[in-house]
Amino acid sequence: MKIDRLMAILVTLLRRERVQAKELAEMFEVSVRTILRDIDALNSAGIPIVTYQGANGGIGIVEGYRLDRNLLTGEEMVTILTALKSLTANFSNSKHETLMEKFKNTLSTSQFQFLDYKTNQFFIDISPWREDKHSKKKKQDLYQAIEQCREVTFLYTDSKGIKTNRSIEPYSLVFKGQQWYLYGWCLKREAFRLFKLSRMKNIEISLKVFTPKEVSLEELPWHEKWLQPDQMLELQLLFDTSLENIIHEWFEDAITEYIEDGIIVKTSLPENKWLYGFLLSFGSSVEVISPPHIRNVLAEMAEGIYKKYS
Repeated sequence: MKIDRLMAILVTLLRRERVQAKELAEMFEVSVRTILRDIDALNSAGIPIVTYQGANGGIGIVEGYRLDRNLLTGEEMVTILTALKSLTANFSNSKHETLMEKFKNTLSTSQFQFLDYKTNQFFIDISPWREDKHSKKKKQDLYQAIEQCREVTFLYTDSKGIKTNRSIEPYSLVFKGQQWYLYGWCLKREAFRLFKLSRMKNIEISLKVFTPKEVSLEELPWHEKWLQPDQMLELQLLFDTSLENIIHEWFEDAITEYIEDGIIVKTSLPENKWLYGFLLSFGSSVEVISPPHIRNVLAEMAEGIYKKYS
């Protein structure tokens, strides 16, 4: 994207005295003419760029602007490179790797050594221990559809097991609660929806290009939907003290009381099949105190499990 290239050119010029247009063209894999247009765009935006003639000529920022050339502090650069490094590890994309290398090329040797040391201190890897090639390809294809603004069609199975054919305009890939989702405009429902990737089958990327709608993702709309009052359920749970460490991982702010028989937790969660499976995952080490209907649901499910294995 042009805005990404403009920002990268600006960072390069802030870190170096002067750079030849040909070098910038090779760095960003565009023509010299495109670079010159980008330089004009930066000038129009108020960045005082000057062109130096001669054998040692090139493009740079005027001398009087040197006090502002450190656009990013060392710690800010560490944060950016750490994010890029983690993103590249978890979502393979040549653009991310190229951007990281281009960013590193703007640094001096001492800066590079410092940042390389700092970025190795913190690393995020959200990928599963074993990820099959099909799941990885699914994410790559959907990411490409988002970049190219192409409609996506697929067979979707919801949490109740109901199957429907969907066509959507994809906007974002979302990693939430250890699961990947696709957020987009559903042409069937005429509204934005969140689709779990594991429930999407027969995915096809259409040649039809859509015009993106105006939507702000800064407030995480899928988070608000998850917390809608009509979906939330007030739960009171009694856990065995043997699960204290796990309870702190899941319910640290919801622990209300330690009693002789265990630990009481009061929390709010959406009622669906995920909730039933989540509570059953604790086995006999948790008891639902309220509401009563959840006790009945879990009892029926546990009875069905017992009959199957007895």
